[in-house]
Amino acid sequence: MTADLVLPDPDTLLRAVEEPVARARPVLPKDRDWWVFGYGSLMWNPGFPHHEGRSALLRGYHRRFCVFSLRYRGTPERPGLVLGLAPGGACRGMAFRVPASEGEEVLDYLWEREMITGVYRPRWLRVDTPQGPAHALSFVADPGHGQYCRLNAENTAALIRQGVGLRGPCRDYLINTERHLRDMGIRDRMLSRLIDLLEEPNPDKR
Repeated sequence: MTADLVLPDPDTLLRAVEEPVARARPVLPKDRDWWVFGYGSLMWNPGFPHHEGRSALLRGYHRRFCVFSLRYRGTPERPGLVLGLAPGGACRGMAFRVPASEGEEVLDYLWEREMITGVYRPRWLRVDTPQGPAHALSFVADPGHGQYCRLNAENTAALIRQGVGLRGPCRDYLINTERHLRDMGIRDRMLSRLIDLLEEPNPDKR
C-alpha cells in the first residue's frame, strides 16, 4: 500500500454489509421490454436473459473504481474495489434489452447481485445506442454510502492488487473489463493506467 492510503477499519466496513441501505425497487415498464446499462462485469457476464445487447453511451457519469468490494472481490479485512458510476464525463458500455415476460425475475437477479448493501442508487437514465436512444436501468454509486471511496490511481491499484473475494481476484475483474472494452473498440485510459500500475513491482514486497 502507498503511505497515504488510510482505510476505514474493518468493523466500519462490516457494518456496510450487516446494515444495508434500503433502496426502493424501480417500477418496470408494464408489458414492455426494458434496458439495463452495463459498464463493468455486467458487460462481459450479464447473467440474465436478454434479447439483444448494444454498445451504449451514457452521458453525465463516468466509470470509476469507487466502491470498496467486501464480498465478491475482497473482504472487510482486505477490501478490493469494484466499479461504480460517478458524476461527470461520459461512460461507454453495453445496453441489454430484457424481455418483458422475464422482467421481474431479472430485476430479482440484479437486486441480489448489485444491491446487497445498497451502495448503488438504481436510476433510469438515457443511453445512446447506434440504433437510437433508450432509457436503461443504471446502477449509480452513492457517495454517501460507507463503501464509497475516492482514491488516486496508485492507491486504487494497491487495493485491486490485494483484493480477493467470492468471485475471485479483483485483478481479474479489472482485466476482464478492460479486455471487453478493447474488443468493442473502446479504450478506457483509466483502466489501462491501472493495469500498467499492477505490472509495476509491488511496493509492499520490495
